[in-house]
Amino acid sequence: MPGTVGRVPNPPAPVSGAPAASGAVAAALDHDWAGTSLGPWGAWDPTVRAAAELVLASPVPMALALGEDLLLLYNDGYAELIGDKHPGAVGRPAAEVFAEIWRLPGVGDVVEHTYRSGEPFLEKETTLPLQRRGGVVEQAVFTRGYSALRDGAGRIAGVLTVAAETTQATEQLQSLSDFAAALAGTLTLDDVARVALRYAITSFDADRVAFAVDEGGGGWRMVRRIRGELMDEADERLPPLWRRAPADWAAPGVDTARSGVPHFTDDGQPLRETAVDRHDQKIRALAAVPLRASVVRGGLTVGYQRAHSWSAAERALLAASAELIGQAAERARRFETQHGTAQLLQRSMLPEHLPDLPRLRIAARYDPGVDGNAAGGDFYDAFLLPTGGLGVVLGDVAGHDVQAAARMGQVRAALRALALSDPRPDAVLAGLDRLVTSLGAEAGTHELFVTVVFGVIDAERQRLTLASAGHPAPLIRRCTETGEPVAEYLDVPTGAPLGLGCRPATTTVRFEPGDTLLLFSDGVVERRWQGLTTGLDALAAAVAEAGSGDPRALCAVATAAVSGATEDDVAVLAVEHALRPSRSASMEVPAEPTAPSRVRHWMTGQLTEWQVPESIIGAAVLCTSELTTNALLHAGTAARVEIDLSPERLLVSVADSGTRGTVTRAQTDTLSSRGRGLGLIEELSDAWGTDPTVRGSTVWFEILIPSG
Repeated sequence: MPGTVGRVPNPPAPVSGAPAASGAVAAALDHDWAGTSLGPWGAWDPTVRAAAELVLASPVPMALALGEDLLLLYNDGYAELIGDKHPGAVGRPAAEVFAEIWRLPGVGDVVEHTYRSGEPFLEKETTLPLQRRGGVVEQAVFTRGYSALRDGAGRIAGVLTVAAETTQATEQLQSLSDFAAALAGTLTLDDVARVALRYAITSFDADRVAFAVDEGGGGWRMVRRIRGELMDEADERLPPLWRRAPADWAAPGVDTARSGVPHFTDDGQPLRETAVDRHDQKIRALAAVPLRASVVRGGLTVGYQRAHSWSAAERALLAASAELIGQAAERARRFETQHGTAQLLQRSMLPEHLPDLPRLRIAARYDPGVDGNAAGGDFYDAFLLPTGGLGVVLGDVAGHDVQAAARMGQVRAALRALALSDPRPDAVLAGLDRLVTSLGAEAGTHELFVTVVFGVIDAERQRLTLASAGHPAPLIRRCTETGEPVAEYLDVPTGAPLGLGCRPATTTVRFEPGDTLLLFSDGVVERRWQGLTTGLDALAAAVAEAGSGDPRALCAVATAAVSGATEDDVAVLAVEHALRPSRSASMEVPAEPTAPSRVRHWMTGQLTEWQVPESIIGAAVLCTSELTTNALLHAGTAARVEIDLSPERLLVSVADSGTRGTVTRAQTDTLSSRGRGLGLIEELSDAWGTDPTVRGSTVWFEILIPSG
């Protein structure tokens, strides 16, 4: 009876099949109900007591709010939902336990209304702040049902709450929406793989996920992610590590791609026949679903190192995810086919190698615009002249199609021919103007728009002569007497673009040791909704603040100087007049497992011979080893390591000759899976970057040499 103090004299006996008393059940059994308005357990109405026993035995989260005070009694499932409020919530008024949300609409008022009226209530989805274990408050999503509990006489004795947390399902649906948006922004299969693996391992909280696609020629390639695998932002810039296999490969992801039928293993050794390492061997539960694409065959696999039953909801989510991946993979396959042709044409018209001179260091960079499907008209060149000078040029032929690229090739070839005959910049551009006018007349168009800047560097006389035909003014980075570098735009008469009666004028400026010249296309500084002056100022500031005047580093700085995406192509050419000649060496690296160690040995000996400080040798050798490993894994072809040492800095580059080569199974197993990634390069170097080349790509880093 009310006010009686004492332990439950007759604790409830769990119904048949109920779990052993533990957790919330034990708390309910041990609670001093006699000290509450409900009285001792044995005095409860039999119907109410039977309902309480059913609640305690149920695996579904359930709670009873009993009596006028709505005192709580609940099971283990409900205890999990309320976190740290358990076990103190047992036998207390619901309004006290949930004081922080009780007065929110749809919470306490619903419970009280059901208790007063007896009307049931069902809310399919609601979001409430929920205190998890450790006191962490999260927004959780629930499906809740309330119904009146009546005693043997038909009177309302309390409210039964059945609550199912649907936060995970809701988050998965939102994640699927975000996943679709992320896939919409992918261009290549590498992009699709990165997005798909990142989503799958996070959304399904998996231990291993893999993505496999056909090669289009009979074979397959597969890429995977392992739980806990460190993938920093710098690492993500590299192509994924694809593993290639023959047409008869029996991996689950390939089997489901061939058959079009999903396969689910709850417990076993699904990767026993195709495991390549211990990560695969540990997988016990695996889902393999086909991409269901019309052109690209492929499969997605999600695995756990523990037994796992695949629910209908999980299977549906996997199927939806695989369908999105399939659509993205087909778009990527079409893009790569078109993009590869366009870019091959583009790059074949650019110089594959720039002059290697003792006092003039040269670097260039070309990046296609947002629409990488099209070939552009940006071009650059640097070549030696019969006079001993160095000719440098950067231009832009309007258009983003094959015709623009072809015209760019004609203009570049004609410019070099004219310069070799008469290197005066004004004479060269005047001759080009006549050529472009002729090309326009031949094509029957007056819309052939070409801008170009051409200069001649005379290192012996320390001067630079330039002429421009409608092109942005070049930028020079100079070292001042105080040691602080400054960047200034050269005052070059712009003139009209070629083909419009260009009458170029020349400008001659000093070009002393320590200076660096930067030629660039308008895609570097122009952004939609932003004035041109803003972009020019940002470029000058970035170049002035760069750690050194090294041309390769400045090319990377220039292409990233102005924030926001550009829809235009980007071309940059930089030439540094070195204070003193640099020393250089190179090594051809075969695609075999011992290559990184051979590179380390060669580079240590070379830098030691050049008397480079030991601290710099250690950092440089470690970084070079990482880049070599990555190049061999990603390209599968021989690589070339080049080192260039000046009094100011050490520059190292590793170039491969392709991104779709084949690494043998033995090589893949012997080499590290990824090394420590480019995060290490970023940590140990003063600058680093990646440059696309005519064939393949180059990753480089720079370490500054302390003065004195």
